[in-house]
Amino acid sequence: MLLPPVAPDRARAILGACGTAHVLVVGDAMLDRFIVGRVTRISPEAPVPVVAFTHDTHRIGGAANVAHNVVALGGQATLIAVTGLDDRAATLAEACREAGIAPSLVGDAGRPTTTKVRIVTERNQQVARVDYEHDVEIAGDIEQRIVAEVQKHAPRASAIVVSDYLKGGVTRRVVEAALAGAGPGVPVLVDPKVPHIDYYAGAALVTPNHVEAESATNLRIESHEDARKAAASLRQRLGVESVLITRGEHGMWLDHGGQDGYLPASALEVADVTGAGDTVIATLSAAIAAGATMFEAARLANEAASIVVGKFGAATVTPEELKRRLQ
Repeated sequence: MLLPPVAPDRARAILGACGTAHVLVVGDAMLDRFIVGRVTRISPEAPVPVVAFTHDTHRIGGAANVAHNVVALGGQATLIAVTGLDDRAATLAEACREAGIAPSLVGDAGRPTTTKVRIVTERNQQVARVDYEHDVEIAGDIEQRIVAEVQKHAPRASAIVVSDYLKGGVTRRVVEAALAGAGPGVPVLVDPKVPHIDYYAGAALVTPNHVEAESATNLRIESHEDARKAAASLRQRLGVESVLITRGEHGMWLDHGGQDGYLPASALEVADVTGAGDTVIATLSAAIAAGATMFEAARLANEAASIVVGKFGAATVTPEELKRRLQ
């Protein structure tokens, strides 16, 4: 079943109410650094391109990109994450503040701030990537400090997002704190990773991608019917209210309390899928906090994803872009 569209007037009302949304984002924040240059020759030392440096830049990624997308839609966002005690942590914190995010970052001397360094050409073609990370789960005092921050900020949230990138910041205790701290009617939405799948039991919504849904359910997804079965299986296993499977060019499948249907992909141009899942869960959380139904929020998230994949790197979508798209 194709999910119904959202009328333009209703979409404008939801987006206009996003200013009342206060989303708490808990998870794996990271810094995306881009080293940009020109490629005109191949190295004589090895069959690799020589990149003549022109400039570098950075963006906030992972859970920080989720928070950034919430703010871009007009909402308020608080970010709780673990970083290293390094210069990149300071850069991440400052970039968050510049984006309008309230960062609550816990420094861990035993790990670097998760950073992805991409070497790209001036035409945005990626040549190589170097990752700085320590993906062992936080424990002891660091975990307790993250839990304490969740307990502190959760009561003021109108939605809570757990953004799990398997970089160590999301543990069973952290998820339990988010679930326990959510007030009445406050949904906890999870962008999941399969090794942690049972951590999320009791959440309002999980948003696995196609591959994650297959792995979590041991079901092959090649059709809408396959997606329906996988979503139902995962919803029942975790005891969650809703499962939204993102399927790339095949769109999305939503199972909400046993009522389900699909949304077709509608991207006009695909430049870069980096961070598309961040945009999806950010839009869902902001829209639901603004009073949208799950089906309305899914429709808005689908359109937001179709916009953001036309941009380079981790990017955001504005209410004006969504309004134009929905008209």
